[in-house]
Amino acid sequence: MAYSGSEKRKDQRAKGRFLVTYRLLEDAEKTDITQTKDISIGGMIFVTKRKLSAGAELALEIGLPFESKSITLIGSVLESKEVVADLVYDTRVIFLSVEKKNKQALEKTVNYFKQEEKGISEYY
Repeated sequence: MAYSGSEKRKDQRAKGRFLVTYRLLEDAEKTDITQTKDISIGGMIFVTKRKLSAGAELALEIGLPFESKSITLIGSVLESKEVVADLVYDTRVIFLSVEKKNKQALEKTVNYFKQEEKGISEYY
């Protein structure tokens, strides 16, 4: 059943599957690769193979379609919700202090994919 309450998100989100490399900030050795489910200039939902603790800080590298290099961000886990028992988790992250160039890259991506969702394919 779809959520019917009021929208609490501050930033517009776009559905999109973008490559994400992530690791716990304090663990430089163990990285994982996954993809986003949706993204905004303030955060994202992505798939993880394990539950991450709320408040855990992550180093994130996100491949965006209009950028030649991945953008690098720090995020804080809001929630990690089990989708498939002990296998798949939807993890919500808020971005912490986004550099101007990364914010612009996120805005461009979100705007493009929001237009695609509305059926306007020649936005850019």
